[in-house]
Amino acid sequence: MRVLVTGATGFVGGELIPALIAGDHDVVALVRNREDYPGNEVEVHEGDLLEPESLDGVFDDVDVAYYLVHSMRSGEDFAERDERAARNFVDAADAAGVDRVIYLGGLGEEGEDLSEHLASRRSVEGVLREGEFELTTLRAAIIVGAGSVSFEMITQLVGRLPVMITPRWVNTPCQPIAVSDVVGYLTGVLSRPHTAGETYEIGGPDVLTYREMLERTAEAMGKRLYVIPVPVLTPRLSAYWVDLVSDVPKSVAHPLIEGLKNPVVVEDDRLADEIDVALTPFDSAVRRALSRSANGSGGSPLQGGSPGLQ
Repeated sequence: MRVLVTGATGFVGGELIPALIAGDHDVVALVRNREDYPGNEVEVHEGDLLEPESLDGVFDDVDVAYYLVHSMRSGEDFAERDERAARNFVDAADAAGVDRVIYLGGLGEEGEDLSEHLASRRSVEGVLREGEFELTTLRAAIIVGAGSVSFEMITQLVGRLPVMITPRWVNTPCQPIAVSDVVGYLTGVLSRPHTAGETYEIGGPDVLTYREMLERTAEAMGKRLYVIPVPVLTPRLSAYWVDLVSDVPKSVAHPLIEGLKNPVVVEDDRLADEIDVALTPFDSAVRRALSRSANGSGGSPLQGGSPGLQ
């Protein structure tokens, strides 16, 4: 099967492509800069979803395309760029006759009180649904792995702040998932045509508060952490002290912090019954991510997030 991966140089895309190659798929990688893709085992196309003219030929003969793109690192107007990129993707995929698209979006409750980040992920999902192709959507919360921007923020906070005065969002429930398990689901739906047109929620085996995730990450890092929630500190204010102690860009950190107010827990686990993925416990996923970062593989140990951070 000829499979296109957008966001090929990103955290999830970099983990997905080797799994697709191992499954004997003909992989096409879309990158904005060819020099950013180190491998030569796939067909690489240089293009930008914000520039439709750069997509000529990218979708030719593609059977299935993965949509793994988001623009938070590009600045405050990321939501507008994300929607525009999705529309250009739909136009190009429809023109080429792509049969199916698989999208990794954000887990979280429906409603109007969504963070800007999660609302953007849902907006992109809505745009993709307008395509002529069949869409499979997987919704995930924090993805744990070396290279995840949300996990980067957690580990930097733990590493640099032995005492945290936090807003009440530290008690919000979340269902993190290891990146290897995400890849298992992403490849699993590819081999199951009947999952086309469906929306699934995916998560790991542990439902934790953000406080528990911070404390367990600290333990894995050999740190002692004291978390003190206070009612007067808002997520917006807490974003400013994150700016002071972490290297995560404001354009990324602020939407993520705002999103921590939304519970992100799987309520529909149909896909877990459909695809047999041996889910990785949170503590094991953290240790694996820290080890890979220490060994120089993956990304920073400190890098999907608030809902859907990749």
